Amino acid sequence: MKITTDVSRCIGAGMCALTAPEVFDQSEDEGTVVLLDETPPPELHAAARRAQQLCPSGAISVSAPDDSPA
Repeated sequence: MKITTDVSRCIGAGMCALTAPEVFDQSEDEGTVVLLDETPPPELHAAARRAQQLCPSGAISVSAPDDSPA
């Protein structure tokens, strides 16, 4: 899993930091998303995907590695 964030889209709702605090935080100055771990371990994948779903501005993107055979 790889996570990217778009700070320019973030509105500072904080759902990401509340849902997956091991992966996301908020900046102290503007309250926008801070990505703590762009490749979290498997036990945090569900929380990261939930944070993506809950983000009202769509500032979080989650992609899984390509598991298709070569």
